Amino acid sequence: MNTSPQIPSEQEQQDFYYKLRAKLVSFLASKSGKKSKFAQYLMFVPDLFHLLVKTLTDSKIDKKNRALIGASIAYFIMPVDFIPEGLIGFGGYLDDLVIATFIVNTIINKLGPEVIEKNWTGDDNLLHVLQKIAGISDEVTNKIPVKSVLGLFIKEESKGLK
Repeated sequence: MNTSPQIPSEQEQQDFYYKLRAKLVSFLASKSGKKSKFAQYLMFVPDLFHLLVKTLTDSKIDKKNRALIGASIAYFIMPVDFIPEGLIGFGGYLDDLVIATFIVNTIINKLGPEVIEKNWTGDDNLLHVLQKIAGISDEVTNKIPVKSVLGLFIKEESKGLK
């Protein structure tokens, strides 16, 4: 019995990436998207999701870090999370973005940037993107319920990323 997670095919990954990016571009062109103070960060959502999926298949990533990556991917696709996309639209991806950034930074700190950077397909430099997102993490984690263990954990760990 195969217990390893079923990884989406390359075509399914590309389809999700392009669909998410197209929806995001459409949102950012809308009135509410133009008013979003987090618009510039939301554009990194598809790229970070893609990075996580590509990194999950990398043979240089150990089982413990694969589990972290898998949990982050699962958090992206869960319909209910701390800031749910279904209720507030693309702004709901901010918590996913902070969690993905935390996971990527954790892996970079353990294994080095070259392990992650080779899977990065975004337009901007990965480390620069991670620094930008870490800069807003306190503001985003303040939206996560204060008594949440995850919210407190991310908030505390994010301080070390700045």
